[in-house]
Amino acid sequence: MANNKSAKKRIKINKRNQLNNRFYKSSVKTLTKVFLKNLETYKVSKSVDDKIKLEKILNSLYSLLDKGTKKNVFHRNNAARKKSKLANSMKII
Repeated sequence: MANNKSAKKRIKINKRNQLNNRFYKSSVKTLTKVFLKNLETYKVSKSVDDKIKLEKILNSLYSLLDKGTKKNVFHRNNAARKKSKLANSMKII
């Protein structure tokens, strides 16, 4: 257990940062799964509505990755790699 004031503050800050990091990481994972699932449905249907939906999800993913990178949740190269992988999967279709 922490004995001084600064150690107690660090514990509090680390807990807050852990929650923020978990939010960004889990949100990116979830949205990535949703994106890939919708990508499969778009490959079959080729409808315009599905494509618009895909682009919205992709924009949300980009936004989350950029914000997470700004807050040091993701390393910039890691975020760039994830964005590139998503863009390439969209470009293939």
